[in-house]
Amino acid sequence: MSEQSQSGIIRISDDVVATIAGLAAMETPGIAGMSGGMSEGLAKLLTGKNVQKGVTVEVGQVEAAIDLRVIVQFGSKIHEVCRDLQQNVREALENMTGLTVVEVNVKVEGVSFAAEEEVEESLRVK
Repeated sequence: MSEQSQSGIIRISDDVVATIAGLAAMETPGIAGMSGGMSEGLAKLLTGKNVQKGVTVEVGQVEAAIDLRVIVQFGSKIHEVCRDLQQNVREALENMTGLTVVEVNVKVEGVSFAAEEEVEESLRVK
């Protein structure tokens, strides 16, 4: 994004837009992590500093399109989680950057069974 004002030009990097989208995605209930992509073999669960992984952005002067590759938590209603994800990413980007988000595309690349494994593990310990 690039904006001309009386004081000068304001530019927001594609990486910044991708980071905002990734952080908003990770804050969405039901999202276990971002996927590094199936081309890397099995989907890798990426968190923390790697929030840009699994996020592709196309940023114009006033609009942005976002593609997300995610891993959802087992037991979640995928369609509801994805709808919430789209809304969270759209709101975060529009509020923080002023860009109009024209689309947020979501590709679910995996299901995380981590919570189920933790429950089984805690049952074995007792």
